[in-house]
Amino acid sequence: MDQQAVERNKTHEERVEQANTFLKQKVEGLEGDSYKLSYHLMPPAGWMNDPNGLIFYKEEYHAFYQHYPYEAKWGPMHWGHAKSRDLVNWEHLPVALAPSEEYDAGEGCWSGSAVDDNGVLTLIYTGHVDGRTPVEVQCLATSTDGVSFRKEACNPVIAGAPEEGALGFRDPKVWQHAGAWYMVVGYGKDGVGKVLMYTSENLQEWRYLGAAAESDGTMGDMWECPDLFPLGSGDDHVLVISPMNMGTTKTMYLTGKLNYETGKFAYGYAERLDYGFDFYAPQTFMDGQGRRILQGWMNIWGATMPEQERGWMGAFTLPRELKLNADGTLRMEPVAELIALRGAHQRVDGLTIRADTELTLPNVYGDTLEVIAVFDVAKAADAAAFGLLLRCSEDGTEYTKVCYSAAERKLSMDRTHSGAGEAGVSEVQLAPMADGRVKLHLFLDRSSVELFANDGMKTVTNRIYPAAASLGIKLFAEKGEAHLESLDAWVL
Repeated sequence: MDQQAVERNKTHEERVEQANTFLKQKVEGLEGDSYKLSYHLMPPAGWMNDPNGLIFYKEEYHAFYQHYPYEAKWGPMHWGHAKSRDLVNWEHLPVALAPSEEYDAGEGCWSGSAVDDNGVLTLIYTGHVDGRTPVEVQCLATSTDGVSFRKEACNPVIAGAPEEGALGFRDPKVWQHAGAWYMVVGYGKDGVGKVLMYTSENLQEWRYLGAAAESDGTMGDMWECPDLFPLGSGDDHVLVISPMNMGTTKTMYLTGKLNYETGKFAYGYAERLDYGFDFYAPQTFMDGQGRRILQGWMNIWGATMPEQERGWMGAFTLPRELKLNADGTLRMEPVAELIALRGAHQRVDGLTIRADTELTLPNVYGDTLEVIAVFDVAKAADAAAFGLLLRCSEDGTEYTKVCYSAAERKLSMDRTHSGAGEAGVSEVQLAPMADGRVKLHLFLDRSSVELFANDGMKTVTNRIYPAAASLGIKLFAEKGEAHLESLDAWVL
């Protein structure tokens, strides 16, 4: 038998073992990398994209992810796996899934979710094989120890889309309600993005309920990575989607009411979920405290990814707790556990920044920082724009600019001078809080910036690739003076 035939005939277990052996040989080469994230979940080596199977299982947090272990680029998809007891410290576990069967041995085991089925950790994923009919099917894999997974003999459990001619039929998200299982699947047809809904009594036999929701014609032509979940009270639900071909909008959330009998989600509010460039395919789960927690892929398709040259690509955002406001808007805040990362602390109080000046904060610097800056907009000049310059080089040529315009009520993050990688300006409208202040809560982690504004009313997530020596932090004001009420900074 030739080598190609040997490779084709390998079992799922053999392919998983091969991937894990390869990864062990690669991880040592990433030490000393100035882009390597310090406290975010990233792959041990190779490629990472969508979060998959986020779940709180047997008192631990499990995170799976789209993974190609052999190179720092997209390839036939495996499922990487990590776990944590505190959402802060993550332990990498063996690769959970590898392409091996006729229904997933092409482009691999694509995105999906995880459930606890009476103690059995069950993964529900899309098998994708280009050239096969159908291309995409939904599949199960199970584990009793939470580490080793077996693909079920009943696969595929959904053997294809309900209609031919779909743009996509993938990314199943499964949950339980009133003793029954429900699934939403991303779908697109005739230029309209949709989520399809199914129900099951046993996770193996699924009944199609119809389209739970669809685009009004302005929200993309295929809805990837759908996630429909209760939040708030009564039948309030949130649908998170990653719409394809919607310009700069890569993720959205829709809030409304779900009718389980009809399988229809009637939404009344729709907005972009995160206003940065590097946020895609988010997924949520409920933890043991009853919190709805979200993590997303902290990259985006088509971007320059400088870390690829260093043997890895991709990361998760920080875990974010979701809260639903009375008006149907959503808030995302960093989970409370992240306070455990805080080290040395610096504080600045009551500082006026003169118009058209920059003010270096001599004791605040680094590449792994948490910063909370509160500005009093009422005390700023009407035309003033102000904020922070992050990861500044000593000669002032390299920096990332976070700016609030009092006149336009607009928050922006400018990567024009951030170093390697993509440039561009992220912008979002942001009114001051009820007390007239703007609160900017930032997490810096070597090659990333996550900004939570006004207690998570708006978020901006971006990757940046500055030189290792660019560590300074500055305050600035333009077109008028500004007033910093307080600034707290911690080394993480």
